[in-house]
Amino acid sequence: MENTLYYGDNLDILKRYISDESVDLVYLDPPFNSNQNYNVLFKEKNGTQAASQIRAFEDTWTWSQDDEAVYADLVTKGGKVADCLQAFRTLLGPCDMLAYLVMMAPRLAELRRAMKATGSIYLHCDPAASHYLKLLLDAVFGGDKFRTEIIWKRSSAHSDAKQGRAQHGRIHDTIFFYTKSDEWNWNHVFTPYDEEYMKSNYRYLEEETGRRFKSTDLTAAKPGGDTEYEWKGRKPAQGRYWAYSKANMEKFEREGRLFYTGSGLPRLKQYLDEMPGISLQDIWSDIGPISSQAAERLGYPTQKPEALLERIIKASSNKGDLVLDPFCGCGTTIAAAQKLGRRWIGIDITHLAITLMKTRLNDAFGDQVKYQVIGEPFSVPDAAALAVSDPYQFQWWTLGLAGARPVEEKKGADKGVDGKIVFQGEKPGQFETVIISVKAGHLMANHVRDLRGVVDREKAAIGVLISMEEPTKPMQTEAVTAGFYESIIWGKKYPKIQLLTIAEFLAGKKIDMPPIRQVDKTFKKAERFRGDKSVQLEIKVEGKENA
Repeated sequence: MENTLYYGDNLDILKRYISDESVDLVYLDPPFNSNQNYNVLFKEKNGTQAASQIRAFEDTWTWSQDDEAVYADLVTKGGKVADCLQAFRTLLGPCDMLAYLVMMAPRLAELRRAMKATGSIYLHCDPAASHYLKLLLDAVFGGDKFRTEIIWKRSSAHSDAKQGRAQHGRIHDTIFFYTKSDEWNWNHVFTPYDEEYMKSNYRYLEEETGRRFKSTDLTAAKPGGDTEYEWKGRKPAQGRYWAYSKANMEKFEREGRLFYTGSGLPRLKQYLDEMPGISLQDIWSDIGPISSQAAERLGYPTQKPEALLERIIKASSNKGDLVLDPFCGCGTTIAAAQKLGRRWIGIDITHLAITLMKTRLNDAFGDQVKYQVIGEPFSVPDAAALAVSDPYQFQWWTLGLAGARPVEEKKGADKGVDGKIVFQGEKPGQFETVIISVKAGHLMANHVRDLRGVVDREKAAIGVLISMEEPTKPMQTEAVTAGFYESIIWGKKYPKIQLLTIAEFLAGKKIDMPPIRQVDKTFKKAERFRGDKSVQLEIKVEGKENA
């Protein structure tokens, strides 16, 4: 299966496109944080702190008639999931949390169907819903398929005492690890020893090489074999024997691996640099959150560190395996999967997220990554259908075509500005703006006049009207009379008001404007992936992948 980005409702995508038993690993971080709006922050070009935000989606779940219908359908099917949902309703009543759980139940069932018998699923959540989600996972996968509750320390200790918060600080997320069967893909992952452990256990330093080592006992209870012999006139204490044969002891001696105590008794040197590290445990405190200055930070509020996803992917899949993220967001899962040589599927319900993912893949991998996008308009009829079904998704998709960032704070309050592109002006530190207005419906002459007014009000360099319909002759005349923006640097004049259609954009036409420097691009640039420059916290991974 080809690497694929899907735009749409993940439940519909899973049912329509994802085959039975085709996926090796599922990671999902479903949104839930009651009454909180998630905003995508876009990079500002003029040096000021990012203030422009767009509401990509809201995770404020409310119980509705639609939820009632889905609940009834799930319950009438019977089984453990129905039992679980009925118990939730008895406990919670028809509330926002129940709406969220009713949304999750059929999606988890579809994910289980899509997983191979050897597949694994990691569900990432915060304490608001984790206890309910674990019960739901038990109902879908079976309680005996629960493997690990991973605690990820996502932030440093903090105090809310100044705000009068009378409870403990919340600094962790939970990741539930389940498998589909009793046999699953697994690669042992080892993490580095901490400094205290190394100092207390590997306290010796070999003068000749500078290698750190610990000395271990060479004696044992009766192990069998050639273990009753003298070594340099010494034997183990009564009731003990040598742990190795004489041939092995001689080999250790030749290699300089014997360490003699003051009493002359030999002990074996175990070098720190030969140890695999600590086998991965269920508390992960060595992967920090993405700092504000991190190269991988794209500004997406729920973005997870790539190191976190790399660890999961390494442990539970092998090269060439298929990784699926049904709530893909800004694409951290697919970026990590691509980096590690896995095939991938990403699904998201907003065109804004799809645009972010495409930009991230291009920035990080360039021509190294091949993928298809399903659900995104590729023709004028497709675009028209999207405009009718969801005007706001159409608007975000159109702005993605133009390379512009959305600027509205909330739907319906854009004040004539749907998007902006910012470019370097005539002087260092001076920036100019291109105002974008998107019209999905019928065009009128006053749309051009309105755009001219917005350009003047915002003191913008250029205004662009992007439409489904062809502009009329009077509209074109109105645009021409607006004059030009003249760039001395580039020695060129650019039309002050430009009228472009979706058909022209799909045919490859671009906005006529000064070139944008790489550092001034709309979306924050993802770090370029080099095959030999991947951040790895693990020392070693043992398993099929390395066989």
